[in-house]
Amino acid sequence: MDLFEHQAKELFAEYGVPVPTGKVAHTPQEARAIAAELFAAGSSKVVVKAQVLTGGRGKAGGVKLADTADEAEELAGRILGMDIKGHTVHKVLVEEGSAIAEEYYFSFLLDRANRTFLSICSAEGGMEIEEVAETNPDAVAKVDISAIDGVDRDKAREIAVAGRLPEKAREGAAELIERLWAVFTDEDATLVEVNPLILTAGGEVKALDGKVTLDDNAGFRQESHEALQDKAAADPLEARAKEKDLNYVKLDGSVGIIGNGAGLVMSTLDVVAYAGEEFDGQKPANFLDIGGGASAEVMANGLEIVLSDADVKSVFVNVFGGITACDAVANGIVAAYKLLDERGETVDRPLVVRLDGNNAELGRKILTDAALSGVEQVDTMDDAARRAAELAVGAGARQGAGNNSTAGA
Repeated sequence: MDLFEHQAKELFAEYGVPVPTGKVAHTPQEARAIAAELFAAGSSKVVVKAQVLTGGRGKAGGVKLADTADEAEELAGRILGMDIKGHTVHKVLVEEGSAIAEEYYFSFLLDRANRTFLSICSAEGGMEIEEVAETNPDAVAKVDISAIDGVDRDKAREIAVAGRLPEKAREGAAELIERLWAVFTDEDATLVEVNPLILTAGGEVKALDGKVTLDDNAGFRQESHEALQDKAAADPLEARAKEKDLNYVKLDGSVGIIGNGAGLVMSTLDVVAYAGEEFDGQKPANFLDIGGGASAEVMANGLEIVLSDADVKSVFVNVFGGITACDAVANGIVAAYKLLDERGETVDRPLVVRLDGNNAELGRKILTDAALSGVEQVDTMDDAARRAAELAVGAGARQGAGNNSTAGA
């Protein structure tokens, strides 16, 4: 789960990390009131910052300085409702302006490739760290962090020195780095990033920006994290799938995908995308892993979610029976049809099913005997992917013809 900047900073402040004073506004009028408070408290300028879960806000015009409360209101009116890389701005952070002397970069992250924690530090902040690494790789220090030893003040100083932070900023940066490690570990984060980390004209080191990604897998021991979720921005299908404990991600294609095991599902996405090139560029509509020990009920829930997506024109169920036997999957498909029928929802899109492995023959027989409308069984993954892509084109054409007929009537 990614946090908005204001959420990250609120979290930082709980751990004693210095951040600028500010509040969130959802309307221009709220922005004006917050700016007036900041000016009354002594700020010479305020910053109005779009709150979206993507980078590049500044280049898109989503970060502006204001000299008066009226100007802050005007700028908030321009920023609210903006589209920044496909994200609509629904709120802005209005905070005190900072007298920036220098800008640096710092982050902790989970290095999955090397199975360790990693810190990245650079004296060149305020821009994308990938850009700095490409143009001046020597300016980016990467320091491995032991999960056992963690980060104390000495280790934090080592990181600051490796990042070539100037001596005048090192002690303040080391204190801040040590506290950010506490955020990273205590909150079960996979990323804590500050860009820029600033040295103010008064010699204070502050987190001027903040980016935090929390590990959803740790939710069982981080109950407070639920309140941080931006439920309004969540995809409705993904939210429904989460309620049913399904590992589902909405994509932008037309072929619904259901499989058991993340590796198999990822392979299925690739095979469908490749096969779809032959059929007007059909692509996967989702990622859905029903898991290694899924029951018929889980299969039914998964199929219900996939068929709830209006973009789905066909569905490819790709299962290799292991812990999840193929007969359980077949029973799940039959159960899903019955469930949807009871709700008065007709399954009007074709399903291509490929069953292999444990109890595959029994699973195929269950589907054959059920004689479900629109269900086809295909023996191989490649052939099944090709058929699903072909059916998606046909279903889309039929739907388009139906829409045209209705419009003509």
